[in-house]
Amino acid sequence: MASPRTRRLKLDYDALRERLANWPLIQIAGTAGMPPEVYRIAYAIKGLYVQPSGQIHERDTHLMEINLSLDYPRRAPQCRMLTPVFHPNFDDASVCIGDFWAASEGLDDLIIRIGRMIAYQEYNTRSPLNGLAARWAAEHLNLLPLDSRPIAPPVAPPTASEPTEPAPPPSPAATALPTEDPWATPITLAE
Repeated sequence: MASPRTRRLKLDYDALRERLANWPLIQIAGTAGMPPEVYRIAYAIKGLYVQPSGQIHERDTHLMEINLSLDYPRRAPQCRMLTPVFHPNFDDASVCIGDFWAASEGLDDLIIRIGRMIAYQEYNTRSPLNGLAARWAAEHLNLLPLDSRPIAPPVAPPTASEPTEPAPPPSPAATALPTEDPWATPITLAE
């Protein structure tokens, strides 16, 4: 009988293959092990990198490696970019996924979240791995996100064999617009 970890690895692999099938923005470029414990993920998403001259340029292809340790899923996957990315939450050795990892999070959701980070749809400038990128992001909010396309593949509509019930109409309170915009807080650099 397979161990809980092996079952989880297989579930993650099956979910990734199904969710990313025919999705041009994120593809599984390679794996090691069966079920896989190492993934190479290819992103076709606009992001940034720094040339040797120090100039910041856009790149639309990125390659990431994910290693699933023996403690996975209790411990977060180890993620590192194989192509350099200029981002507040990336450095040469790792991708900071923050305090958000939980064993219940699917590997597919993490891979999509990292794609959103590459596109600057998500970033944290308060505790950055790359202070220069955090400063750049804070000074160039008008350019962000770099890629505004939906990074996650669309959810397939239910098939004819899956009956759906109509959702109840939303209450007036649920459709009321907030008086304050919670996202209007400017980003400031941690000192």
